[in-house]
Amino acid sequence: MSGLGSWAARRLLFGGVQTVAVVLLVFALTEALPGDAAVALAGDQPDPVRIAAIREAMDLDRPAYERLADWAVGLAHADFGTSLASGRPVTSYISGAFGPTLLLASLTVALLVPVGVGLGVLAARFEGRWVDRLVSAVTLGVYAVPEFAFGVLLVTVFALRLDWLPPTAVGYGTDLLGHPAALVLPVLVLLSRPVCSLSRLVRAGMIDALASPYVAHARRYGIPGARIRYAHALPNAVAPAAQQLARTVDWLLCGVIVVEALFVIPGLGTVLMNAVAERDVPVVQGLAVVFGVITVVLNLGADLVAHRVAPRAEVAA
Repeated sequence: MSGLGSWAARRLLFGGVQTVAVVLLVFALTEALPGDAAVALAGDQPDPVRIAAIREAMDLDRPAYERLADWAVGLAHADFGTSLASGRPVTSYISGAFGPTLLLASLTVALLVPVGVGLGVLAARFEGRWVDRLVSAVTLGVYAVPEFAFGVLLVTVFALRLDWLPPTAVGYGTDLLGHPAALVLPVLVLLSRPVCSLSRLVRAGMIDALASPYVAHARRYGIPGARIRYAHALPNAVAPAAQQLARTVDWLLCGVIVVEALFVIPGLGTVLMNAVAERDVPVVQGLAVVFGVITVVLNLGADLVAHRVAPRAEVAA
């Protein structure tokens, strides 16, 4: 336990360094964005005097290092600043859009585990037979299709041609649970690539586990095949997939942005894209920090899982 504690302390320290790096990188990248927020807010025919007044009111005329210091102090107190476009606190954007994004990610993860593991076990059980080849071919083909293209295909078939599902979430607001049909296509798009990678990883792990000496020994003792598969082979097959699952949750942050833009879902991804279009720097910075910190936390959790499963293995930072 002392070894695990010291390792966890080192990883937490490294996570803190990563968080600081995320804050610095986000500030640097938003500073490098083309255009000027003061010019954008001054109107179609901006007057130089008005632009100068807006820059002064927004503190855009101050040196970058001073604005960085003030912003970092505000982040330490959960103050992400104020939107340049609307004057609202950035935290109100985050809290208002967090619900739909969390709902999409939660539904995706809840379905990912049983579907991904189930397909992997099914393919491994019928290794080399038509079921295995079918699962492998379908997962490989779906994985090769980008999320945006796959989403457009699903909308074309199930919303426009068959008229079974709504093509977007327009008109539903943030009450997506009250309109579950609007969630079907977005969740399918988010599931497409993670299910494929998880199922192929579980399949490979199950095949290795079923070919291991301890499984052969269990068979010699007359242990039923179902018990061998699910009580002995499956835990060993799922162990390497645990870290991949945590990394998949991390990847969902990027997928959510694409899906929310495609299906017009009022989540964090949509807010981020609108803020970039309006050059609303505080909102872009706040959301980028939120995404970055979540990524760091998930990576720390993934490394902890990997260390617990295989403590002698090297854990990637």
